[in-house]
Amino acid sequence: MRTAYLARSCLRLRVALVLGLVFGAWGTVRGEIDPQQAREAIDRAVSYLKREQAADGTWPDFAANEGGVTSLVTLALLNAGVSPDDPVIEKAVESLRPLPPKWTYATSLQTMVFCAAYPKRDAALILRNAQWLETIQIKQGGNRGSWSYPRAGGDNSNTQFAMLALFEAARAGVPVSASTWEMALNYWEQTQNANGSWGYQPGQPGTGSMTCAGIACVVMAESQLSEGDARLERGRIQCCGKQDNNQTIERALAWLGDSFSVHTNPGRGDAWLFYYLYGVERVGRMTAQRFIGEHDWYREGADMLVRQQDKLSGFWVGAGHGENNPHIGTSLALLFMAKGRRPILLSKLRHNGDDWQRHRRDAANLTSYVEARWERELSWQVIEPSAATVDDLLQSPVLILVGSEAPSFTDAEIKNLRSYIDQGGFLFAIACCAEGDFDAGFRELVKKIFPEADYELKLLPPDHPVWHAEQPIKANELHPLYGVNVGCRTSVVYSPDDISCLWEVARPVSNQKLDESARQQVLGGLAIGINVLAYATNREVKYKYEIPAVVNGEAEEDKFERAKLHVAKLRHTGGWDSAPRALINLQDALHRETGLRVSTDRKNVSLADDKIFQYPIVYMHGRNSFQLGAAERERLKQYVERGGVLLADSICASPQFTESFRQEMTAIFSGKKLEAVPGDHAMFTDRFGGFDIRSVKRRDPQRGGGERMEAQVREVPPAIEGIVVGTGYGVLFSPYDLSCALERHESLDCQGYVREDAAKIAINLILFALHE
Repeated sequence: MRTAYLARSCLRLRVALVLGLVFGAWGTVRGEIDPQQAREAIDRAVSYLKREQAADGTWPDFAANEGGVTSLVTLALLNAGVSPDDPVIEKAVESLRPLPPKWTYATSLQTMVFCAAYPKRDAALILRNAQWLETIQIKQGGNRGSWSYPRAGGDNSNTQFAMLALFEAARAGVPVSASTWEMALNYWEQTQNANGSWGYQPGQPGTGSMTCAGIACVVMAESQLSEGDARLERGRIQCCGKQDNNQTIERALAWLGDSFSVHTNPGRGDAWLFYYLYGVERVGRMTAQRFIGEHDWYREGADMLVRQQDKLSGFWVGAGHGENNPHIGTSLALLFMAKGRRPILLSKLRHNGDDWQRHRRDAANLTSYVEARWERELSWQVIEPSAATVDDLLQSPVLILVGSEAPSFTDAEIKNLRSYIDQGGFLFAIACCAEGDFDAGFRELVKKIFPEADYELKLLPPDHPVWHAEQPIKANELHPLYGVNVGCRTSVVYSPDDISCLWEVARPVSNQKLDESARQQVLGGLAIGINVLAYATNREVKYKYEIPAVVNGEAEEDKFERAKLHVAKLRHTGGWDSAPRALINLQDALHRETGLRVSTDRKNVSLADDKIFQYPIVYMHGRNSFQLGAAERERLKQYVERGGVLLADSICASPQFTESFRQEMTAIFSGKKLEAVPGDHAMFTDRFGGFDIRSVKRRDPQRGGGERMEAQVREVPPAIEGIVVGTGYGVLFSPYDLSCALERHESLDCQGYVREDAAKIAINLILFALHE
């Protein structure tokens, strides 16, 4: 029988104190978007617009710009995730197909709908519209390069929509003349106000909406014209060419940052607020900026829109002509909410002046490639380490560090990089330009981030998952990769070869000029890039509003330290600390989700230490085989018989650790074997203040077609094994991974529960053990 001795009584007293005294209310982080509210706002808007559709598939249009409102609504629905196969979309597009090009706005929006919904089926219509837009571009006079209403002199709003349509047409494979882009770029550069802004027409005072238009149009035109920072010369790829610096965008961003608001359209007050926000989203995405000035543009804008939405019907309505039409107001607001939430795939780290952007379009081109492969719209950002907190870094699953010079970071920035990696982040470094001291400098940086002897930059072996996580890499396309193993996975990858140069060249304009040899080089570089990203993210990226802020756990001295729950981690020879932060993160989650006071101090104990009896629960994981000595077995048996509970899991379902653990438990408990806990057991319900986890998601790695690493996620009952000692479970064991998921270092080849469910399972097991 499990002995009810003094330690057991003290445990019950401690649990009573914890459960009775310190369950408290938890507030949300100030300023943080509530994911449920954001999702519901988008869903309400989608439902409203669907309800408003007429039987013929349209929404009421203006006499001029026929099809414009219907196109705008349809574009918003598509960007909010409504499938092209949805009957609402099918009817809407069917109503648009017969409309010939007559008006810049309507034709541009119609083109964007065709590109987003059925680009192959409607390829002929996309080509027709693109050619019409090129034809009506103003070719002479002071507004040369712009677009207008019929018989008008050109304006920046019409011009923006025409360029947006041509940009999407080009992405769909339609050829657009370089002269069209050249005239448009020249127009925007010549009409920019001295303070960096643009107005509705040249010479007019700047407004937020038109300055956003100017920034986006300059970015689009330059992307279609410039050969980039890596060029093709005589069929060969030349990296790190001379860079032309255009200050147009920088001056415009500076004006926008100084004037920024999500409550008014700078320079216009309440007029066209939602149109302005739609432009803000485009600026943030196209310039890879999370912040405009000092403003987190998406979170501020989404928070405002969630508050202003009509909660009953789901629409937004603005002030003045146009946005006082709820179909227009709702569509523009929905475009901001839906497009602005796109998951961040990666962020580039600024460093050493401009050395970080020797290839300015590498990240954008790689992101586009991943979007096409994963069939999901993604985004990327630039991060300034000197201004970034760990929370800021954690908004991106992958940080990319590229340069030719030795990277220079302050001690505080290095500390943040270490915290970022420890909390699940991933660092991908690339030496570029075959010059400078980046290689030596990065190796030194790794030593500063990881001063411990256990962390070392090593050449990745041929069987590492990174080589086949997404697509196989041909032998002639291989580049050496080095890595640092942190916890459960490789969390730092370094390429001493300039593969970012190959990403820079991976653009439609350049690809048309590539010979077969160069094309294969580029495809090989993209394959390495997407493989690293697939390995680092498991192809699981989150919408912006789904990423919570990190709560700083360093609070002032707690007067109730003795009333806290203390959980110790068991030392052994089978990889006892393979996931160093798993228990810390579990304790944080237990506190956050239940209000239970939990100590986050690291308490590591061995079976040779009597201190083990001070802890009601001992946590254990591993990935290698191990064997306990006779004295260790006896100590663990005494611990459990006296009321302690051993919680354990197998790192990434390691067969070596699982076999050793089962053998040791049988030897310790007189031949008793670990047996499956029944699926209807109370520990899998919310009875003890946890979660209903009778159905959870588990990742099952396997190779797919073409040797692509797949990780099928299955809905299954939790597989927990236990040994009953006396009247209750004294040992609880998960043969599938919990710890790597808790550490946020799970990878495609790690068999175990997804992160959210791993935390719920572990929390439930602890709450059950405390109530045993």
